[in-house]
Amino acid sequence: MKPKLVIGNWKMNKSFEEADDLIIEISEAIEGLTLQTGVVLCPPYLYLELTTDHAEENEFSAGAQNCSEFENGAFTGEISAEMISEIGVEFCLVGHSERRKYFAESNQTIAKKVDQLLKFGIIPVVCCGEQLEDRKNGNHFQVVETQIKESIFHLNNEQFESVVIAYEPVWAIGTGENATPAQAEEMHQFIRQLIEKKYGTEAAYSCYILYGGSCNAQNALELFTQQNVDGGLIGGASLKAKEFVDIIEAAETVLKDN
Repeated sequence: MKPKLVIGNWKMNKSFEEADDLIIEISEAIEGLTLQTGVVLCPPYLYLELTTDHAEENEFSAGAQNCSEFENGAFTGEISAEMISEIGVEFCLVGHSERRKYFAESNQTIAKKVDQLLKFGIIPVVCCGEQLEDRKNGNHFQVVETQIKESIFHLNNEQFESVVIAYEPVWAIGTGENATPAQAEEMHQFIRQLIEKKYGTEAAYSCYILYGGSCNAQNALELFTQQNVDGGLIGGASLKAKEFVDIIEAAETVLKDN
């Protein structure tokens, strides 16, 4: 079993001082542990350099929550992949359901962002997932397949090796609801099969597919035990150091038991 990956998405939360305190608390909690699990913290943009500074001396990486689809130019308020790469950011979320919903990001826009991130050596964490209505209507596989094909299947095999996928059922984000381990496994297996058809078996099983959708300290162990769940994209639970570290420890437990 390959190492797990746990990513904390702080969204638009925390003051600068609170962010610093949270990073320090997480750092101290994992200090001295021999982690196999990869850990990534994705704070708001203003705290990225703070995070990369701490990451240099600790066992985690820094990730951004978004980037521009444009490389540079007259795009007021945008931040490019090149800019975040220059301060040591290693990962970047793209296509999060909140970006799709509130900022009308299309699969085509997400594909451009993926290209920008890969150009500047940043690992794209490409989010996909269905609305509750899609699942009730039985369209959830089709929705996720379209999102994946239109946002990343233009990549060649070498480019695809640097991509992480995060499945986040939209109906389970910030609602306290979550997909059952069986539902998560079913979709993760479906995604891996799509990848295998496109890029081959080795690429499919090397690819990280994370679960995001109210993953917390209580359900992480059962979710991470699923064969095709390679870790988690953690929202609200990543804002509390103890709970986030408990999730990391759940990932470690799964690795030690297999």
